[in-house]
Amino acid sequence: MDAKESYASFLEKVKRTIYIDNMSPAVSDSVVKAAFNQFGNVLSVHFIPNYLEPKNVPRAALVEMENPKQAEEIIAEMEIYPFMISGMPRPVRARPAKLEMFDDRPKNPERRIQCRWINSKDPNFEVAQKIKKLVKTHAAEASFLLTEQLKEEEKLAAQHNETLKANFRKFELIDGVHEDGTTKQLAHYYNMHISDS
Repeated sequence: MDAKESYASFLEKVKRTIYIDNMSPAVSDSVVKAAFNQFGNVLSVHFIPNYLEPKNVPRAALVEMENPKQAEEIIAEMEIYPFMISGMPRPVRARPAKLEMFDDRPKNPERRIQCRWINSKDPNFEVAQKIKKLVKTHAAEASFLLTEQLKEEEKLAAQHNETLKANFRKFELIDGVHEDGTTKQLAHYYNMHISDS
């Protein structure tokens, strides 16, 4: 396959891929596949590295579907209805994927890139220094927020687990009352009719 055909094939892949973000750091590859397989056939899931945070916990992914129509339908559906993954208290957002999001993208045969060093006397050098300081500040803030967010999600997951256990115990209690005949005795006492279903 020559460079042009390879690039054309890559462009087709981009059309059938959606970009999802606002995910919980606890979400895994299999969880994303299970969530999106209900819309169509998921071909691959690629988590995007988060270079702005020191822990590199992915919060976004590229989900490649079988065809562009499935990808469009998912994006349209998620614009209307909030979509939760793993019961996390945050709706995942979906958008069409863009070329720049793929770290394995082939070189565009029609594009030429030139790089140059910035001299310390260049006016852009000062701008680059400010950006460098801003990135360090952002990394520290993002690290703190991530730590707090993970604590909050662990707390919510524990609460969710406790609620499920409590509800399960209630259903077991109700089943026990029904099986030991207490329900029939109470119905007879209060002159009520009980359906066997």
